[in-house]
Amino acid sequence: MTAFIFPGQGSQKVGMGVELAEASAHAREVFEEVDDALNQKLSALMKDGPESELTLTSNAQPAIMANSIATLRVLEKEFGVVLADKATCVAGHSLGEYSALCAAGAFGLSETAKLLRLRGIAMQDAVPIGVGAMAALLGADIEKATALAEAAAEGQVCEVANDNDPTQVVISGHAEAIDRAIEMAKEHGIKRGIKLPVSAPFHCSLMEPAAQRMKIALADTAPGSFTVPLFANVTAARVTDPAEEQALLVDQVTGRVRWRESVLAMQEAGVERFVELGGKVLGPMVGRIAKEATTVSLVTMEDLENFAKENG
Repeated sequence: MTAFIFPGQGSQKVGMGVELAEASAHAREVFEEVDDALNQKLSALMKDGPESELTLTSNAQPAIMANSIATLRVLEKEFGVVLADKATCVAGHSLGEYSALCAAGAFGLSETAKLLRLRGIAMQDAVPIGVGAMAALLGADIEKATALAEAAAEGQVCEVANDNDPTQVVISGHAEAIDRAIEMAKEHGIKRGIKLPVSAPFHCSLMEPAAQRMKIALADTAPGSFTVPLFANVTAARVTDPAEEQALLVDQVTGRVRWRESVLAMQEAGVERFVELGGKVLGPMVGRIAKEATTVSLVTMEDLENFAKENG
């Protein structure tokens, strides 16, 4: 049993998708459709940078999705490996949940690009620059991270944002509280805290204004039915009902990305192999969560060709 998984923010880099676009008309079609939907040459930004512009949340989110879907399209159209036939379920990390839904047919490609552009803008606008921050806690499990976040809050927001794997948890909130948490990390038995180069404090209660904007957007562009079940970030549980998923996507803006628990839940449901599309970020995380599972990351044409040979 196989899960197709889709990476989130931080997996973007200049040059992403270029090799696929050069090799496949199907990949080019994806990038062109996203460009048209956003009325922007996002594909040119992905190809040539500058990195500072690609990293902006409103660009990074649709770019990462476009790259994942282009990878999937090439796999399906050029190599005949179809997600609906091969995947038992799908999941994505934060914005990757939208990529997963697009891959499973719940959203069209243009719709997904527009939703992620809005999501990026809404998250950026929710908190003035400099007011919020995020930090990765290395050598932290969820219990240690939660205790540290509570101790560092001191009346401000300091919350667990991403439970990534048994060795890495991300916290989010007011910048001063995140700084305190980094200083206090060793006292809580955590190796160290590293401030992340992000422009807003994602997945914490400070994102409530963004959640409200996404609620309105998702009411206008609701997900349709999906071909395979999805494991949702905020519940780490299987979802098949579009109306339930619509509400969960709103909750996801302020809610914790329960990636570690999601992988364990998929494993418990019988998944033995995890296939990451368009990045090499989630594969290593899965390896630290479910050591006996097989992980495959598909980025290049060679990756896709090799995967197709084994799974055609």
